[in-house]
Amino acid sequence: MYKIAGHTMGTPEYTVPEAIELFHRIGLDGAEIVIQDNYRSGLPVDCPQELLEQVRECAGANHIEIIALTPYNSRFNSLDEEVRQSEIRAVGKVIDYCEFFGAKYIRIYGGNIAPGEENDHWDEKHAKLVESMRTLGDMAAKKSVTLVIENHFNTMTMSARQTADTILEIGHPNVKILYDQANLTFTGNEDWQEATEIQKGLVGHMHVKDLVFKGQNRAFVGNDDVSHPDEDSRNVITRIVGEGIIEWPEILRRMKADGYDGWLSLEYERRWHPDDIPDASIGMKKSADYLKSITL
Repeated sequence: MYKIAGHTMGTPEYTVPEAIELFHRIGLDGAEIVIQDNYRSGLPVDCPQELLEQVRECAGANHIEIIALTPYNSRFNSLDEEVRQSEIRAVGKVIDYCEFFGAKYIRIYGGNIAPGEENDHWDEKHAKLVESMRTLGDMAAKKSVTLVIENHFNTMTMSARQTADTILEIGHPNVKILYDQANLTFTGNEDWQEATEIQKGLVGHMHVKDLVFKGQNRAFVGNDDVSHPDEDSRNVITRIVGEGIIEWPEILRRMKADGYDGWLSLEYERRWHPDDIPDASIGMKKSADYLKSITL
């Protein structure tokens, strides 16, 4: 049976310790924690030692494993060397936080490509992304951490094919894929059958969420923010896992058959779309219960 983690993207009303306590109450095994300033359910980029210790103690007391950290750096493909190195240094701090918590994974954006920039120095930017990930992979390996690059819009790894090709070019054992089928679905990229085949053997971590399309408007429109789509241009509505269109039973059976035995992180998107889904105490619990029911 897969282990299930709660993601603090889903708990904007809670502090990180409060979110960890909630994850314990609703029967989860672990936590994926946002690393970003000015977010209630995240840890600051320059996190005080006292807060790190408080969170680690809370996790231990609640039998929650801190499995992954999620920073919001993305300009690993920047042609401005000062910007690129700044992003590398920032993730270096997160690697240290992982070592402190015993966390295994860091979510990584595959660079930053805003709409209209797809043909703007793509090869040069891709080369910088690969170089950055090899550097960070070496840093992560020293702390027994794996970087997982997400299938994500407005990056150079929006599709499963782009992500797999990038991972293979990086060629580092501590750099793998973060498989997010919901992201692939709403951006009009690969379906689950194709995505799992393309990424077979390369996935280190998985995000689980669900959605439905808005009427007949199925076209994805990007924006300048890599973290989430503009509300006005969104082509989907977020749903509790099991109440949307993502074929989770089939996906999880296929991933298990292909040898994936990692975590399922509930990327419950209440932070970005609070009108779509209820408080995590309700919706994340329903999502977790659904996952347990289909993975026994």
